[in-house]
Amino acid sequence: MTTETTSSGSGTGDPDGTDPAPTAGGRCFGDGDPLYEAYHDTEWGVAVTDSPDERELFERLALEAFQSGLSWITILRKREAFRAAFADFDPVVVAAYDEADVERLMGDAGIVRNRAKIDATIADARALLAMHERGERLRDVLERYRPAQVRVPSSFADVPGTTPDSAALAKDLKKLGFRFIGPTTAYAAMQAVGIVDDHLATCPTRLARG
Repeated sequence: MTTETTSSGSGTGDPDGTDPAPTAGGRCFGDGDPLYEAYHDTEWGVAVTDSPDERELFERLALEAFQSGLSWITILRKREAFRAAFADFDPVVVAAYDEADVERLMGDAGIVRNRAKIDATIADARALLAMHERGERLRDVLERYRPAQVRVPSSFADVPGTTPDSAALAKDLKKLGFRFIGPTTAYAAMQAVGIVDDHLATCPTRLARG
């Protein structure tokens, strides 16, 4: 949920750097939209449950890339269409997509029809399969960049857009064959999958978790 200039960590703390400051006692972002509220409360900053094929992590990375230049709520509203278009982000299926599949996806009005992003998603599926064939896990790569100390931001101004760790993660992912990933996108992915938790100190979701 980011671009290389705006993100969930773009110095404002919300998923695409556009939401206003939260009201007293309100969520970090998303208040007033049930879909956005559910994402904020149950997914953002929460560790992704692993599956053997790591499709959940693959989905999050893919959606972050598709969000580039768009608002995150746009992606959330298209999420089910993305899942249908990309076989529930099964990396084995997506890795086998050919030019006919690319053309099919380019004609799907339910998703973001950007060829570079579609090509990147297919390339990422292939990179993920190659990792698994070598006995490697995407989760392990991400976990290497979990901060040793938990930061609890008091305001959006305390939430970075990039960090040295996100820059290093982006570099590692590119070496592994992943595309459309830069330091800002990598940091947003770290937020999205719970490597970092940037819920504000006053956020009811953080307070409820203890």
